[in-house]
Amino acid sequence: MRAACLDMVYELAKQDERIVFIGSDLGVGAMARFKAEMPSRFFMEGISEAHVVGMAAGMAMEGRIVYVNTIATFLTRRCYEQLAVDLCLHQANVRLLATGAGVAYAPLGPTHQAIEDLAILRALPGMTVLAPADATEMRRLLPRTVEHPGPIYIRQGKGGDPVVTPPDQDFAIGRLFLLRPGRDFLFITTGTMAKTALDAARLLAERGLDAGVVHVPSLKPLDTEGLRMLMEPVRGVITLEEHTILGGLGSAVAEVLAEAGFDSPKRFRRMGIPDAFADQYGSQATLLAHWGLTAEASALRAAALLGIQP
Repeated sequence: MRAACLDMVYELAKQDERIVFIGSDLGVGAMARFKAEMPSRFFMEGISEAHVVGMAAGMAMEGRIVYVNTIATFLTRRCYEQLAVDLCLHQANVRLLATGAGVAYAPLGPTHQAIEDLAILRALPGMTVLAPADATEMRRLLPRTVEHPGPIYIRQGKGGDPVVTPPDQDFAIGRLFLLRPGRDFLFITTGTMAKTALDAARLLAERGLDAGVVHVPSLKPLDTEGLRMLMEPVRGVITLEEHTILGGLGSAVAEVLAEAGFDSPKRFRRMGIPDAFADQYGSQATLLAHWGLTAEASALRAAALLGIQP
């Protein structure tokens, strides 16, 4: 996904002279074509993320559209004040390309695990928050960011994530997508957890439960009306995210559910990372399994939510 993202930035920059790229201590050779062909619009600023965000804001105020890429935790925790004051307060056209969503960098420990980024950025006035499911959706997403007003945060997987979005599916900021219809139950996901939800829905189908999957790549703005329409006919809803259960997708859906005023109550659960830093080291898959964020565990939780015994 990261490679697709950076390739698209390069392609967009060739078409639009307003586009500038700033990296923060990226690997040798990253964006080599961009640097060679458009050196005046390429900057590598080292491990100085707060400076990078301020620099990007200044360029945006001069009419540039700035794409910044670095590790998600450094781009959010380390320079949160700059995001709020330099970008959001001034509605600067800066696109934050956050590498290593969730626990993609699991072996590096809690310092590199972006488990609360969606929550803290959803709270910033004027910040758009996006989390595509795969590389093909990323390619459809990036062109939409050029003319979109204000700052945008784009959460990226680790790379090599399976493609689950249909090739003919368009992308629009503020829109959600129904990847699988279902009349009994609904999984609502964001980012790369769409694949887990689709696999869980197939497991439930083997038990006679018709589970749908909704992918929400745009957490802010959020398609609240679309969520209401899709949740209305089902009996149960589970949100599934590689993020703390506080403040992210689960909280956003809970807010919609609480205000929807449905005639019949919905059984609802949030599945995500608990309110704690990781207490063990391992791979991304190991940590997700530890927290029960697998297709099998999701299917069992959905069945239990509807009162169906294993």
